[in-house]
Amino acid sequence: MKRKPDFVASDAGTIDAGPYHLGVGKGAYAAEAMRHDLEILLTEVPRGTPILVGSADTAGGDPHVDRTLEIVREIISRRGLKRRVAVIRSELDRTMLQDALDDGRVIPLDHAPELDRNRLVRSTRVVGMMGVEPLQDALRQDVDFILAGRCSDSALFAALPIMRGIPEGLAWHAGKIVECGTLTCETYGKGSMFGELFSDHGIITPIGEGLRCTPQSVASHSLYENGDPYLHRESSGTLDITHARYEQHDPVSVRISGAAYVHADRPSIKLEGVEHAGYQSVLFGGIRDPFIIRQFDKWLNEVKDEVRQRAARLLGDVLSPDDWRIDTHAYGLNAVMGVREPAHDKPPHEIGLAFCVSAPSQLLANKLAELSRQPLLHHPIPEWSGSITGFACLFNQAHVERGPYWRFSMHHVLLPKPNETIFRTEILSLGDA
Repeated sequence: MKRKPDFVASDAGTIDAGPYHLGVGKGAYAAEAMRHDLEILLTEVPRGTPILVGSADTAGGDPHVDRTLEIVREIISRRGLKRRVAVIRSELDRTMLQDALDDGRVIPLDHAPELDRNRLVRSTRVVGMMGVEPLQDALRQDVDFILAGRCSDSALFAALPIMRGIPEGLAWHAGKIVECGTLTCETYGKGSMFGELFSDHGIITPIGEGLRCTPQSVASHSLYENGDPYLHRESSGTLDITHARYEQHDPVSVRISGAAYVHADRPSIKLEGVEHAGYQSVLFGGIRDPFIIRQFDKWLNEVKDEVRQRAARLLGDVLSPDDWRIDTHAYGLNAVMGVREPAHDKPPHEIGLAFCVSAPSQLLANKLAELSRQPLLHHPIPEWSGSITGFACLFNQAHVERGPYWRFSMHHVLLPKPNETIFRTEILSLGDA
C-alpha cells in the first residue's frame, strides 16, 4: 500500500475446480480463509482505492456471492467501517436463456455437451462470465468495493486502467499476467503482484520475499489455462500478444509492451452450467500382489463384470444397467495421464485404486459399493492356489459416501441482444456509508 495503487483486485474463483461447487452452491475455500483475506483488504486498503473481487467463492453463482457478501457485512459491522459496495450477480435467468437458445444465440464451444431445452431446464445453475463493462459501470458509481459473480480473471485488472486511458491491449495483457498472483514468478511463493501501466508499456513487479519475475517466467504464463499462446478471447474481443515484448526492467521486475486488443464484431458471454447427475460412493484401497498387477486390466475388468452380475441379480428390480456406472482410477498405473502416459517400461510394485460407483440415489450407490467390496477383496486369478485377499481397504467401513455430484451441462457462449441487461448490479451502503 506504500506504492499507493489506484485499485486492488483479486480473482477469487475458477472453473478448474469442476462442476461441483457451482452445482452445490458452495465454494472450495473455508469461510475462515475468506474472512482472513477480506479483512485485510477492507481494513488495509484506504477508502478511495477501489477493491474488486470477482468470481466470488469459486464459482460466482448467487449463493457464492451471498456467502461472500455476508462475510463482508460481518467484517464491516465488527470493525465499525463504512463502505459503498457494488454487488454484480452473474447467475442467469432461465427464461432469457431459453429465448436465446430458440433464437440461435447460444453457440457451443469446442467439445460442448449437446444443449436443448430439456438440458437447460435440468441445469441447476448457469452463470455468465462478465468482462470489463459491468465492472466499469460499477466503478462509475463511486464505490469502495465491487463484489462480482463469475468474471473474467483479467477483466478485474483491466477495467479501471482502460477507463483511465491505458491502451486496451496493454491493460488486458497486464491483467492476464497478474491475475494468478505470484504464479508468474520464477518460483511461486507468498506475496502479491504490482503493475504500473504507462501509455506504451507496463512494469510488473512481485512483492514478497525471494520473488522474482523474468521475461521467460512472464511470457510463459501466456501458456497457462489457454488453448492458444497468443490469442486470448474475452467477452468483447481478443487479446493478441503475438508481438508482445518482455524485457528485464530491474532484478525482479519485467517490462511488457506490444500487446494489442482486437474488438469482436459482436460481444459474447461465456456460459457455464451444471446439472445434477446422481450420487456416488467410493472404495479406496491398495494392491501389492505382483500377480494381480501383471494382469491388472484383465483382473479389474473381471471385478467390474462380477459387480454388474451381482447388481443385476440383486438390484435388477430397482436399477437398470443404464442407471449406474463404475469409474476407476489406478494410482501408480496411468491414473493421471491415462492413455497419454509415456512411461510403460515396467509395472509398478503397488497400485492405489479408487473404485467409484454412481447411481440415481445415495442409497443405491451405497448398495452398489457394498456389492463391490467382496469382488475387490477376493476375485481370483489363475496363479492363486486357494484364496487370498489382494485388495487392502483404506477405510472401515470400506466405502465412503461422496454424496451428490454434478456434470457440466453448458460450455457455450451467449450472444446478447443489443442493450440487453445480462448482469444485475445492486449498490449497498454498508455501515451507513
